[in-house]
Amino acid sequence: MTSTPTGHPLPDLVMAWGRGRAHSRVTAQPQPIDGGFEVAVGPPSAEVRQVLHTYTPDVLAATAQRLDTPGHQLMIAGPSELLRASVPSTWTMDEGGHLMATVFEPAPYGVPAEYRLVVETDGPLTVARIFHANGDLAASARLGRDGGFGVFDKVVTAPAHQRRGLGSTAMRALSGTAHALGMRFGLLVASDEGRALYEHLGWSFVSDFPGARSKRG
Repeated sequence: MTSTPTGHPLPDLVMAWGRGRAHSRVTAQPQPIDGGFEVAVGPPSAEVRQVLHTYTPDVLAATAQRLDTPGHQLMIAGPSELLRASVPSTWTMDEGGHLMATVFEPAPYGVPAEYRLVVETDGPLTVARIFHANGDLAASARLGRDGGFGVFDKVVTAPAHQRRGLGSTAMRALSGTAHALGMRFGLLVASDEGRALYEHLGWSFVSDFPGARSKRG
């Protein structure tokens, strides 16, 4: 089985991502299925997503046909073109996704003037928030723990505070906290646009990770 930047096989990373993401969003834990897992996407959505790390094209096409009712999503570790060719034409493809990984190491970071950083941990969830002096929540990021993995999620910078490195600062703060708590590897799913930013921060590409959703009723 092909190794990944962390030294773990891809199926292990996909399962860890699913569990950590659920902790980040405080939703139900994913349920294992053949080749992957199924999970409730969580509020505000009421949809159910199946995520596959191991499959054949025939299995993928059959899974998409079986899920072809409103309220289902399908995500794979694999090429976007394969998923697009496998789902019914009525489905909507999500924007491109990329599974990425890093090895946590403490790294220095600075918080820009007029901002303050707050990092809080509650069980398997750690949240970094950066506030402006006027009280605005300028940026935030969440990290859900799954054993030695920390899964980044919802890295957001408010429009009025963008291009000041706040998102990167929040991620570095979470990485340092994760390392201090015993986590050694980070995982996230990046958009096409976000992939370049995360690579600049030292993250490594693992696999394309596209998604699609069934038609709505």
